[in-house]
Amino acid sequence: MNRLIMACSAGLLTSFAFAQTPATAPAAPAPAAAPAAMAPAAGAEVYIISPKNGEKVHGPVTVRFGLKGMGIAPAGIKFDNTGHHHLLIDTDIKDVKLSEPMPTTDKILHFGKGQTETTLNLSAGKHTLELIFADYTHRSFDPPLHSAKITITVN
Repeated sequence: MNRLIMACSAGLLTSFAFAQTPATAPAAPAPAAAPAAMAPAAGAEVYIISPKNGEKVHGPVTVRFGLKGMGIAPAGIKFDNTGHHHLLIDTDIKDVKLSEPMPTTDKILHFGKGQTETTLNLSAGKHTLELIFADYTHRSFDPPLHSAKITITVN
């Protein structure tokens, strides 16, 4: 009798397991659409405090970032009218896909912890620097909030 109960129980479990297994896997959810680019606060400005355009400097070079009319927040943290800095080195802003999260490269530096300065080890010669202020997803505001491009010479 115990064998019969065990066999029946096993059969019920097997039937139950088959009843719970779908014939096909459920469809994967569609990827979430990227949020629309946010507009910067009216009158907001981003700029390079130092070095100054045309300055001749000795390395390493400390670059200080300025911001007016908005606040700093770490990447991944969404607050209205906030973002974080990205520094373009020897790169033109038109070569950056501003509608997508900016990649981290040796020419595009991220400051997603909210840093407002950095020290660069640049080779001797002329270099260009430009800041882009981006949202919590590393995407540019629309219209882009960026500094004037400056040129420095490292001795």
